[in-house]
Parts: sequence; structure tokens; C-alpha cells
Amino acid sequence: MNNPAIADWPDGVARHVLERVDSTNAEAFRLAPHLSGPAWIMARRQEAGRGRRGRPWNDPPGNFAATLVLRPTGGPGEAARLSFVAALALHDALVTLCGPQLRLALKWPNDVLLNGGKLSGILLESSGTGGSMASLAIGIGVNLAAAPESEQIEAGAMRPVSLLGETGLTITPEELLDALAPAFNDWARRMENEGFAPIRQAWLARAARLGETILARAGNTRIEGRFDGIDETGALILTTAGGRQAIPAAEIYFSGG
Repeated sequence: MNNPAIADWPDGVARHVLERVDSTNAEAFRLAPHLSGPAWIMARRQEAGRGRRGRPWNDPPGNFAATLVLRPTGGPGEAARLSFVAALALHDALVTLCGPQLRLALKWPNDVLLNGGKLSGILLESSGTGGSMASLAIGIGVNLAAAPESEQIEAGAMRPVSLLGETGLTITPEELLDALAPAFNDWARRMENEGFAPIRQAWLARAARLGETILARAGNTRIEGRFDGIDETGALILTTAGGRQAIPAAEIYFSGG
């Protein structure tokens, strides 16, 4: 690919493209002890991918499945905020490859939407002992060529979409990886140098349903309120009948899909 808008591959970051793996996150943890620095691991076919809460993630040929594995320098809070960095990087990489006409939005905490449907999911997992993180895996799956069938989606979940199905555009997983890695590097450096504030601002500028009423569900707890942004930790801010609440972890649901 020769796209002048794509920055060079970041220095000091390894690039592994594999034909087939069970899970790119699992492969990342297997490789982590042998790595001298951050590394992207992409598989052309992922056979046992998973999303949040261990749900299966379907990856037919042509879809994107990759993981960035690194050794986090901060605590769990800083590591969690890298999910916002990843979402911004993926948003920017897709715009670089496909153009600004893409109707993309970011859904808290870590989905990328296209035309109101779920295009991508991001999963963070860590390894370590005694409360310390030895490695952090940031797994990213994108429906480039195909979306899961409706019967594979749990009740109430957002409609899955693919880039090809929604736009007719075709990009390869390798092309997306080459755009995503430098975009992630740029946003991560910005957070390192300037803190979370510019990441938060950029994420909110791309946020889906900001200012609208949404439903947050954490276990058996359901909270409905107006989505008024995220705080300095990345927690969801809802204004409810009982006041303003910051919700650190939940799944959110939009009315009408």
C-alpha cells in the first residue's frame, strides 16, 4: 500500500503477522516474556477470539484481529485509559484509509460504531501476580469484510456491521495494521506527555449519544440517565433522577438499537 497520509511504523515496536492463532491476546501473552518492547500481533485467521466477559468473537477471513502487547509503566487506572487511546487510534486509522465521509462514532467504553452499528470491539487484558501487571494486551477486532449473523448476537446487543457491507470499501487487515500502529503511538505519546485531558476531549468529540438518555447495566444494577460525558478517570457520567453518577464499569444500551 502506498498511502502518503499514513505515518511510518513506530520505532521500537515489533510487528508479527501470523496466518492462524487461537486468540491474538493469548498469543500476545505467550510472546510477552520474550519481547524487548511493545509488539503488535496480527492474525489473518483467529479461531477462538473473545470479547468482553468471555463472549466469543467471530473472525471470518478478511476481518481484522490484532493485539498490542506492552509492559505498562503506570497502574491499572492508566492501563484502563489506554482503551480510549485505542479507540481514538482506530477511528483515525479508518478515516485515514477510507476518508472523512465515514460515519464513525465511539461508544463507551470501547466500541467503534459505523452508521450506528458495531464495527469493532476492544478488549484489554493483563497478566501478572500480586496485583502488579507484567504485560497488558490490547486486543482489537474489526469487521472489515463481514459481520456476525444476528443469531450469534445476544438479545439487546447492538447491531453488528462490516465496513464492506456498509460502505462497499475494501481494506486489508495489513493495511489497517499499518495505519493503526502509528496512530496508537501518537495518541499514547500525547497521553504520556499531556495526561488524559486531551484524550478525554478528543474521545468526547467523537462520542455516540452524548447528551441523550442511555441505560447502563452493571450486573443486576440498571441505571438510566443522560449521558453527560466521562470524568478524568474515564468513568461514565450519567445524570439521573437522583443526581449525577460516575460509573466506572458497565455495559450501556441505546434505545432503538
